[in-house]
Amino acid sequence: MRKEHLITATQLSRADIEAVLDRAAEIDADPSAWAEKYETAVLALCFFEPSTRTKMSFDTAMKRLGGTTTDMGGVESSSVKKGESLADTMRVVEGYADAIVLRHPSEGAAQLASEFVDVPVINAGDGAGQHPSQTLLDLYTIREHTGLDDLSIGIMGDLKYGRTVHSLANALTNFDVRQHFISPESLRLPRSVRFDLHESGAQLREHTELDSVLPELDVLYVTRIQRERFPDESEYRAVAGEYRIDAKTLEDGKSDLAVMHPLPRVDEIAPDVDTLEQAQYFEQAHNGIPVRMALLDELLGGVPQ
Repeated sequence: MRKEHLITATQLSRADIEAVLDRAAEIDADPSAWAEKYETAVLALCFFEPSTRTKMSFDTAMKRLGGTTTDMGGVESSSVKKGESLADTMRVVEGYADAIVLRHPSEGAAQLASEFVDVPVINAGDGAGQHPSQTLLDLYTIREHTGLDDLSIGIMGDLKYGRTVHSLANALTNFDVRQHFISPESLRLPRSVRFDLHESGAQLREHTELDSVLPELDVLYVTRIQRERFPDESEYRAVAGEYRIDAKTLEDGKSDLAVMHPLPRVDEIAPDVDTLEQAQYFEQAHNGIPVRMALLDELLGGVPQ
């Protein structure tokens, strides 16, 4: 890959993706072999929105590579609270670290940040925009379970505001995959994302119900309805809880169906799914460690030891 920054999944070719996933598999097989590779490296964690998995897995990934992290902390305890611009914050943080992981509520924030610094910026989620490192671990999970070609993948839930959906849909255009998007009309894929997918020659269909397409799916990627993204509370209440699966729902799916979720979940996957072999979402979260180690290795390859 050797990209200066990772801002969007559209940057990634099939070769880029496979290089990261192959390296992640190497790391997964023998993590101790990578334990001292980046002893002098420092990774800055700049999260302007809450995070559990992304923040902790990047922190763990850097430390398992032998490096350290420095954490901006919450917005309330930072100079952002005093009115400091994102550009100024990034310029300052650049002097403290060899790479920056940035999560921000504004779409386009990671791209903006990358224009002001010379160290790699990794977009850890920019509003309803993109989340490319999540996509890499999603693809790793799919590859480990089913491979990445000749698949039918259903993506269900909040397709309008779901940045993990947008990134994953873009990345899947590199593979022989049929994409099925299942959502209420009000949460369809944004027009811009649909346009990009059509331009890429993606095989896609849109549905409002899961029942008709479930039997043909190899992967079902469920997302929560993101209350925090809705400009109108009444719009959220109109669709909340509308798309929910449980063990009974999955009786009509393939026995080897992989059920995935970027987490956190609210009530869109019932707890009785957790014990089924189809449930892959906790393994998916754990895959964030080797995949983000591999990604950091790509982007930090020039850090002196």
